[in-house]
Amino acid sequence: MRSPDATTFKLMAAAPLLPLGLWLCMRTARPAVAHHPRPSSRFITSTALAVGVVGGIGGGSLLSPVLAGRGIPLAEVAPAALTSTLPRSIVGAGTYIMLAAITGEVHVAPDWAIGISCGTGGLAGCYLGAHLQPVLPEWALRFTLGGSAAATALVYTIQAL
Repeated sequence: MRSPDATTFKLMAAAPLLPLGLWLCMRTARPAVAHHPRPSSRFITSTALAVGVVGGIGGGSLLSPVLAGRGIPLAEVAPAALTSTLPRSIVGAGTYIMLAAITGEVHVAPDWAIGISCGTGGLAGCYLGAHLQPVLPEWALRFTLGGSAAATALVYTIQAL
């Protein structure tokens, strides 16, 4: 099976990100009058499973808006998204290392400079987020998350077209 080219990947990534980001922003701007109960464990588990299957574009980028939009505080959403991302990243890198070793094709191996740069940026973001989260209001964090998802989708769409 051949992986999609960059244009196809960007369009596939934008397809769920744009509606999720807009939905979260609208839900934050107009909170429901009635308080919705916390999502059930079954909903969270099935959503996490679905995100894991589609997670090639980044499970946290899909899981976070869904959980935040369903009313879970972002102080709980962020660790869940990070926890789901780390094992998948390790398994993914290991898989590509094995494929490169088995096939002898160097282009399959991970790009360590990009991976380490992204990981370092992610660690800095985690540290900064953990310190800013208690200070910023929940609505601002929700708008930032929704806006980031929608903006990423728009940039991907523009780049693909």
